[in-house]
Amino acid sequence: MSDAKFLTPEEVSGRYRGEVTVGTLRNWRSMRIGPAYVKIGKAVLYPVDELEAWDRINLVVCRASKGLDVS
Repeated sequence: MSDAKFLTPEEVSGRYRGEVTVGTLRNWRSMRIGPAYVKIGKAVLYPVDELEAWDRINLVVCRASKGLDVS
């Protein structure tokens, strides 16, 4: 994990355009849900590769509508 890039909770909130607030991230950490994070002392950091994995887990795939050509 030495080359991994990390984001602060504020940066994670910005990544999700404010839809996931710093407070929500704090609550998720206390409930042990949400994206994985690293805690060093008081610093909370989110590895970017873990955020990308969390995005994939939460991806909603919709089926094509009838009559829609998807080729």
